[in-house]
Amino acid sequence: MRLVGLIRNVFLLLWREAAKFGVVGGVGWIIDNGIYTLLWHGPMGDSTLKARVVSTGIAILFSWFADRYRTFSHRRSKRHWREFWMFILMNGLGLGIVLTCQFVSRYVLGYTSFTADFIAGGVIGLILGTIFRFLAYRYFVFKSVPEPGLPGAELEKESARV
Repeated sequence: MRLVGLIRNVFLLLWREAAKFGVVGGVGWIIDNGIYTLLWHGPMGDSTLKARVVSTGIAILFSWFADRYRTFSHRRSKRHWREFWMFILMNGLGLGIVLTCQFVSRYVLGYTSFTADFIAGGVIGLILGTIFRFLAYRYFVFKSVPEPGLPGAELEKESARV
């Protein structure tokens, strides 16, 4: 019975983190694709990959604060600069996933419309990049063991034993 309770608690902890991560990601997606749309139809219409880099960079800054102080607040460490640079590195890899999807769509498959760029980078790339980011944040960026008394600390300690 203890093992079943432990598994249930670990699942609930992961579910709460994933739900918070999803909300932050949804807002980040709106920021990213909203800015991308403005840039694509405006000053960077002839440079769509650069437009994606700019829009994603802005969304990454938002996500850093939201994930650090909301999603993984119980896992953050006092070494915030280490977390920040790991966050930037993991987001760079996530951006690489998005850009690869958009590059393949545009330059390999020949789809050059805004809709094709949006689907390749803003939907397919986003899904693949989001899976990567969640795992990377949890296991590489915000990997500190929570201090006793913080929400989720007991569950984290139990999940480490499984």
